[in-house]
Amino acid sequence: MNQLTNFQMRDVDALLHPTTNLAAHRQIGPLVLDRAEGVHVWDTSGKKYIEGLAGLWCTGLGYGNEELVEAAREQMSKLSFTHLFGGRSHEPAIELAEKLKELVPSPTSKIFFTSSGSEANDTQIKLAWYYNNARGKPKKKKIIGRIRGYHGVTVAAASLTGLPIFHADFDIPLPGFIHADCPHHYRHAEAGETEEDFATRMADNLEQLIVREDPETIAAMIAEPIQGAGGVIVPPKTYFEKIQTVLQKYDIRLIADEVICGFGRTGNWFGSQTYDIEPDTISMAKAITSAYMPLGAVTVSEPVYEALVSESEKLGIFAHGFTYSGHPVASAVAIKTLEIYERINIVEHVRKVSPVFLNRLSQLSDHPLVGETRGQGLICGIELVQNKTTKASFEAKHGVGAKVAQFAQDEGLISRAVGGDTLGLCPPLVIQEDQINEAFDAMERALNRGLNWVKQDLGISISE
Repeated sequence: MNQLTNFQMRDVDALLHPTTNLAAHRQIGPLVLDRAEGVHVWDTSGKKYIEGLAGLWCTGLGYGNEELVEAAREQMSKLSFTHLFGGRSHEPAIELAEKLKELVPSPTSKIFFTSSGSEANDTQIKLAWYYNNARGKPKKKKIIGRIRGYHGVTVAAASLTGLPIFHADFDIPLPGFIHADCPHHYRHAEAGETEEDFATRMADNLEQLIVREDPETIAAMIAEPIQGAGGVIVPPKTYFEKIQTVLQKYDIRLIADEVICGFGRTGNWFGSQTYDIEPDTISMAKAITSAYMPLGAVTVSEPVYEALVSESEKLGIFAHGFTYSGHPVASAVAIKTLEIYERINIVEHVRKVSPVFLNRLSQLSDHPLVGETRGQGLICGIELVQNKTTKASFEAKHGVGAKVAQFAQDEGLISRAVGGDTLGLCPPLVIQEDQINEAFDAMERALNRGLNWVKQDLGISISE
């Protein structure tokens, strides 16, 4: 067992960590961070890292932004808390809802606030069920997720999620949640199949699934523009155009999960704009406050809103909500975050620096460990393979992705192994070109260390 520091021992004794190998954690302890500024964080020993995953895909403005700190302080001093239940309100929630209505690329009548992406997606499920009850279609309740999709870990959101590890031994998914194909061309295309042909097959398979389940039992489909935690999977060309045609044919609403892609990440305000998606409703969170405060949101179209009004008139109340829905401090921070994004033109900045990011990414394709690189804007995945020709993956027991992520951390770059042996990078949106190069230099060193480790310690031959 490694000698743990005092911080690490206290952590192991007191904390239960999310999405962590708990047995290994007891042996190696956590990385304990102490402070942060810009795109960098420091641990308790003083070591400096580039935060290459923006925390968890979320700190768009980086760390230590004093304007956000001051926005929170001012709001705490003025009105530290009130709620939105029973018709109460406050100016920050009103102003934020107005601003989001201007920004979102979907027809929106109202905004409903949550504290997280998981809560936002749970709300989407409840609204879909409630809406179909209101319009006299009580059987139209099933929700389609996608294999390798990620939508949160609350009971209903985890049922939307299409990653088996989030289901195992939790008795999830619940009945009524089904999963369509993962649209990963590199992994699932047939020999000679172009991206467009693959997208056509994905849409055909989706239609067959809908017909098999009965369209009159399906309320909605949820999709991330780019599948994040499932492996940073970029959609193939024409994919969303073709699946939307299928959904519209069968009166199935499309929920865009913009929790990771929203607010500039892909080079547009929303990933839906990048991929010409026309969602019926949007879930958002994370970068909405640059992660300085917990906040999520759901868009509500006019037809859905009118159904909610009708039902609340019938039942006496719209009986859904959270204590912290539209929390005034979180709302104030979000307003300031959006103001800063616009003032510094964050979308144009992402477009300016992303060619450097994506060029350095593409250069990694030639590395012996790398099967595919994929990305858009300032988000990417680096998939590790044992054989570049056959695309054979490493056995899961070896944990190659996690090991290379550890090497990257040793080299001063925080990344994350997602979707198996794919390394995800998603730095703060304010990252500069020299910092991008610094990050990829560290990743190259980590891959080289990983290659040596695979060959020498695991005794695995790598076929290029």
